[in-house]
Amino acid sequence: MKTDLDNLCINTLRMLAVDMIEKAGSGHPGLPLGAAPMAHVLWSRYLRFNPKNPDWCDRDRFVLSAGHGSALLYALLHLNGYDLSLEDLKRFRQWGSAAPGHPERGVTPGVEVTTGPLGQGFANGVGLAMAERFLAARFNRCNQSVVDHWTYVLCSDGDLMEGLSYESASLAGHLKLGRLICLYDDNQISLAAGTRLTFSEDVLRRFEACGWQVLQVSDGNDLEEIDRAIQVARAEMQRPSLIMVRTQIGYGSPGRQGTPDAHGAPLGTEETAATKDFFGWPREEAFHIPEEALAYRDEKIAAGAALEHQWNERMMAWNEACPEVREDWGRVMRGELPHDWDADIPVYGADAKPVATRSAGGEVMNAIARKVKNLIGGSADLDPSTKTVLKKEGSFQGPGADFDSIPGKEAGPCDYGASNIAFGVREHAMGAILNGLAAHGGIRPFGATFFVFSDYMRPAIRLAALSELEVSYVLTHDSVAVGEDGPTHQPVEHLAGFRAMPNLVVLRPADANETAEAWRVAMTHRGGPVMLVMSRQNLPVIDRQRFAPARGLRHGAYILAEASSKIPRLILIATGAEVHAALEALERLEKQGIPTRLVSMPSWELFEARPEDYREQVLPSAVNVRLAIEAGSGQGWHRYVGARGDVLCLNRFGASAPGEELLQRFGFSADEIERRALALLDAGQR
Repeated sequence: MKTDLDNLCINTLRMLAVDMIEKAGSGHPGLPLGAAPMAHVLWSRYLRFNPKNPDWCDRDRFVLSAGHGSALLYALLHLNGYDLSLEDLKRFRQWGSAAPGHPERGVTPGVEVTTGPLGQGFANGVGLAMAERFLAARFNRCNQSVVDHWTYVLCSDGDLMEGLSYESASLAGHLKLGRLICLYDDNQISLAAGTRLTFSEDVLRRFEACGWQVLQVSDGNDLEEIDRAIQVARAEMQRPSLIMVRTQIGYGSPGRQGTPDAHGAPLGTEETAATKDFFGWPREEAFHIPEEALAYRDEKIAAGAALEHQWNERMMAWNEACPEVREDWGRVMRGELPHDWDADIPVYGADAKPVATRSAGGEVMNAIARKVKNLIGGSADLDPSTKTVLKKEGSFQGPGADFDSIPGKEAGPCDYGASNIAFGVREHAMGAILNGLAAHGGIRPFGATFFVFSDYMRPAIRLAALSELEVSYVLTHDSVAVGEDGPTHQPVEHLAGFRAMPNLVVLRPADANETAEAWRVAMTHRGGPVMLVMSRQNLPVIDRQRFAPARGLRHGAYILAEASSKIPRLILIATGAEVHAALEALERLEKQGIPTRLVSMPSWELFEARPEDYREQVLPSAVNVRLAIEAGSGQGWHRYVGARGDVLCLNRFGASAPGEELLQRFGFSADEIERRALALLDAGQR
């Protein structure tokens, strides 16, 4: 039943948002004014959280996918007792503020994921819900539910226009994620115009076709209608639910309500005053919070502490009843690895047959997965090519799944406790879902596709880097050596593009043993994602008795082959498959009496993180005759070769032909490396 307190809290949320935006001179008031009622019903009646411990692991997750409405989220956090002060709200969108323009994980207490580009938060919600189901399947034992929470998303018209939302909704429906509930702010207005100009599809039927329960609320100000819809959604455990709430953007603003003008700009002084008059709110006092609303906040703080206390009591009973899994629970929730997690990682001898780094990577992943049971993920329908299936670990599927007769299904269970996620041909969704899995906690997610298709994942990878999420990407078919599929499938500019992304570690290993070390880095790196870029073609295993150990990969770059004299005349720098041609060229140059050093540089980012004296040791400034070799764009390599150096690269698109022929035609051969090196030395003598 709607109470005066409900109405007071809703209007407090609205007016705090309006005042934040007005003071900042920037923001989106329309969503907070229209969506505050549904947000308040959810937060006051259903959402389980402890504002004094935002990281309580069994809290419900709330995602504001429509991140432009962040002022509403900050008002909710403040009014519900989180450590977000009124002064923080007054500094909305300002330098160093805990209330940035769009929600950012790690900046604001209570913000679960970083949402900005529309649709990302919606898909993050799918990942959060998948994580809850996986952990529940693994740890809800001995008649105790220690994992028992819901994921709620508030999304907008813009979120549902993005193709990403369709991909992720399709997968969520297939997986029967009944604990995922999305509230759709159905106000029929986008930033530029009314949505009828661009968006006439039947959203209800689209989501029903994807396997969702769809509910409709005809009046976004009717709290009881909203409440009933959430109750019905929570009762449906076999399907995710979309609640379409018909609202008016900018509700209560006499001159902006129901128009695009309410979307992306402050109301202005006169319109703000008129809006406050509509709600019977004090005109002159900005950031006004009535005493009754402050009392509500105190009640929510006490209620949150009680919820966590009840859960702690369940945990104590579970700890006593299930000693065999409690240690594993603590470790995964702390983000720790078992002490022997890498004990089974293979070591490849020089006499081993040539192996593609994608294939070696699959062997390493499976060795890790035998010890690390919360390593889960999959590919965008490319397991046979990316080699990322976890053997005998089954397929992550919803209840009642019967897939025994499906060709290609991995052996093992078909339930929420399985480790292989069949993402389907959905790279956009996969990238964003991985972020939700990582943000949840307790999960070590990975996703795989061809390197060239990482273009579809780039927005999500960028948000993972921005959010410091620990996601591993396995990207195979790393160069023109892909071959006959042609330039559409041959990544050229991708290494340069991802190296330009802050807080992303890119690794391109040269052989099977470097691949093993790359996975060690991926599993132990903290504070951001790691990208492993793998070859399609088979590569020889480098003889580590003759050359430096592969553990040098951890430094980003290392001296693989030292020159015959103390100070080399020439330094070759290479990554990935090109290291092997460079090794052959080095031996030729040494036979000609030219002391040559070969540096394997699988990761610029790790190398730049090393102390200056180490970097000087590997690339001494006294040796300025350098040649970098990589079958991709040369952008950025001149920082390592200098003005006297050269880069053997590929500043054009590829072609359709066998991979080995393309490498030869484009000059990635020992012959061309030798020729370019001699030309550099000759130029230096003039």
